[in-house]
Amino acid sequence: MKEEHIEVEGRVMTVLPGTMFRVELVNKHLVLATICGKMRKRWVRLSVGDRVKMEMSPYDLTKGRITWRLQ
Repeated sequence: MKEEHIEVEGRVMTVLPGTMFRVELVNKHLVLATICGKMRKRWVRLSVGDRVKMEMSPYDLTKGRITWRLQ
């Protein structure tokens, strides 16, 4: 059985090297996130202040994968 991901929304606070981002969630927690492969393939650019949707593992709530850039 495949583990379910937790989907959350947040705002990009810092752009780090190596396509890593520091994202602040709605509940004010900071998470280290990277962009997913589809966004990397399509050359989607993220900057500070962008709202994003991301997936997190229930086992490690300090890291996540950005799957969508919201308007």
